Parts: sequence; C-alpha cells; structure tokens
Amino acid sequence: MTREDGDVDGLVRKRLRALRVAQGWSLEELAERAHLSQSTLSRIENGQRRLALDSLLTLARALDTTLDQLVETASDDVVISPMVDGAHGLMRWPIKADPGMTVMRQRLTEPPPDNPARMRAHPGREWLVVLSGTAVLMLGHRRLRVGTNQAAEFPTMLPHAIGVEGGPCEILGIFDRDARRGHRRGGGEAEGTPS
Repeated sequence: MTREDGDVDGLVRKRLRALRVAQGWSLEELAERAHLSQSTLSRIENGQRRLALDSLLTLARALDTTLDQLVETASDDVVISPMVDGAHGLMRWPIKADPGMTVMRQRLTEPPPDNPARMRAHPGREWLVVLSGTAVLMLGHRRLRVGTNQAAEFPTMLPHAIGVEGGPCEILGIFDRDARRGHRRGGGEAEGTPS
C-alpha cells in the first residue's frame, strides 16, 4: 500500500465515524441500519478490518451519502474566485463538486414585472437568500415577499420573476444545471429579470 492509499484509507475511516457521530448514532445503530455486525463496523472504523467495496457501499447508503463522497480526497483549490459580469451586476461561482450548479450574487434594483406574461418558466430548481433589502418573488399567481436573511426554494417550471420592494436588495442564488441553462436561453443572466 502506498502512502497515498493509506491516507485515503484513514480519511475514509475518519469520515465514516464522523458521519455516524453527526447523525447521533451509536455503533450499534449504524450497524443495524447497514446490516453489519457491530464488531465489523467497529473494526472498519478502527482500521482493524480491510475496507471492502461492498461494505463501503452499504455504509454510504445507510449514512445517506454516496461512495464518491466517502472516498473523495481533499482538493488543493479550495478557494474559488468569482467570475464577474458587470453588465448584469452579478458574480458567479461554479460548484466543482456538482458540475452545472452555480452560485450567483446580484444586486437588484427593479420591481418585478406587472405583466404575468413577462414571467418565464424553464426546467430546474432555484434557491435564493436575501442578503439585504426585500425581494419580491412572483411565482405563478403568488407574490411573495422575501426579507433579509430569508430564503426561497422553488421549481422553475412555475412561471417566475424576481424584483425588489422599497429599494435595492442583494441576493445569493443557487441554480441547478437546468435552471442555469434556462437563464442563459432567456438572454438575461440576471435573477432580477424574468427568468
């Protein structure tokens, strides 16, 4: 076994224990959920038993994670600089762990459209949090106020648009791959325009 293999082995064992503890489960509880004996699980966590693919897959499922996440090694490029789009007043950060996911920060200054025909729908899901001010989320026939430190999550197949109420606001949005494509096709990168 190379040193790198040993590092990954140790990391996986620590990760298994940390995930179990984070769930508040004893060895016995996780062993029961994973259909393993308590002694087998203990030996896996303590490095006294070889890490077998079938056991790791079973444990990943029981811990509500994936095998990829269990064996993932640390990346050197942890800090990500944003891509700045001055024309639309936003910053974008790609999420490396889930290609296609994007985080955007934007300052909004315009109210949402009065005409429901200006709202757009497209595949995907969006999540946003208001960093400052008050945003108005037009979602189908609903008009929702989202204040500072409040968040909204919605399927983008519902016609939607986002604007402001009572002055500028800043939002941070997370878009899945489909929602991001919908924004690109709509011609407006900005969350403040109908998406």
